[in-house]
Amino acid sequence: MLPGYRGLAKRLLEEAGVRVGDFIEIVSGGRRFRGILMPRYELADDLHISLKLENGYNIGVAVDKDTKVRLIERRVERPFEERGRVSRGGVRISFIGTGGTILSRIDYETGAVKPSFTLEDLIDMVPEAEWEYRVDMLEFMKVFSEDLTPRHWAEIALKVAEKVREGFEGVVIAHGTDTMGYTAAALSFALQGLPVPVVLVGSQRSSDRPSSDAALNLRSAFRYAGHGKYAGVFVAMHGGMSDDEIHIHRGTRVRKLHTSRRDAFRSVNASIVARVVGGRDIQYVDVDGLKGRGEGELVVKASFEERVALVKMYPGLQEDILEYLIGSGYRGIVLEGTGLGHIARRLIPVVRRATSMGIVVVMTSQCIWGRVNMNVYSTGRELQQAGVIGLEDMLPETALVKLMWVLGQTDDPEEAGRMMLKNFAGEIGGRSLPEYGVV
Repeated sequence: MLPGYRGLAKRLLEEAGVRVGDFIEIVSGGRRFRGILMPRYELADDLHISLKLENGYNIGVAVDKDTKVRLIERRVERPFEERGRVSRGGVRISFIGTGGTILSRIDYETGAVKPSFTLEDLIDMVPEAEWEYRVDMLEFMKVFSEDLTPRHWAEIALKVAEKVREGFEGVVIAHGTDTMGYTAAALSFALQGLPVPVVLVGSQRSSDRPSSDAALNLRSAFRYAGHGKYAGVFVAMHGGMSDDEIHIHRGTRVRKLHTSRRDAFRSVNASIVARVVGGRDIQYVDVDGLKGRGEGELVVKASFEERVALVKMYPGLQEDILEYLIGSGYRGIVLEGTGLGHIARRLIPVVRRATSMGIVVVMTSQCIWGRVNMNVYSTGRELQQAGVIGLEDMLPETALVKLMWVLGQTDDPEEAGRMMLKNFAGEIGGRSLPEYGVV
């Protein structure tokens, strides 16, 4: 009934007759706190009680022998068949769960993070949901993002298309952060002409932790999905370490650049689309090339070719790696080259053999900012002569997803090459911004 609690904190809760999930009041240190009692990590100290406040944020309240705990409302679990829909508001939002940290909590016996929250649990973090939105919730899958495959991308794309055609005015997708950029790019290519915003959202810290970033990320994702002026596929994540604002990124331009910080996501070689301040105020930054809400006509092209590889150039890269791909029936290779788009010259004959066999080979840069220019040095020019296509400032992971998608649409290598150079979803920029964090 009180997982993770022990010692003084557990005694205070037991004396008040409360259990995890109850709405309670704590008076401690001359301050009054109200919220939902949350579980704690099994090895945590006994001098704090975790609460989810009414605004959705989690906090840890320090307690002592004089702390008072009072039950306000006992939480009554509804039967499962009655769960899954908030229907008071006006804006229709489809909320699709795929898994990830945002749908996870700590295992209070081992300290590990595991999927366990429902979408309804997350909706509790959006206080305005019941009067501002009509939310249709779909527990589509519960998969950590590193386990997702192109087949999952296609399934998610088809489900999103179904919801859009049912008339939903926005779609929010709960997703793991580690490969969220890949899925965002995949949906950007698979769902062309979207008339509404589709917003992927995640969290760097599980939703039951006092320091979780899930609440503000989620509120802002709903805000943009329901009220954003521009359609397309976007990612909504923290824009800084504090809870000031959430950044809305284009699905083809965003990358996770830190393992654990709240502001891990950055738009690379591009500005953010917008910032959402306080979970409500949408401030637009760069909407160039985006279509307004309701302007598009949805076309679904959700086929992906999985026999595509991303190969990073490094000193000592051996020919046999490329030879393996050629001999194993791969149809496309994305090279993550050095600098302006180079690989070791001794590898060029192998690349030439690949392109002569109809394998599409494209070049990106392992540098974060800037763009490929294969005309500057002789190595780049030789690679172009060998049939390698330079992809301007496209991110390597976006290039991988795009090549998978392109080869899912055509078997013609020449047509595939032309499609790789066509700007479908803002994946190729007209100019490159100079530094990390440009918004």
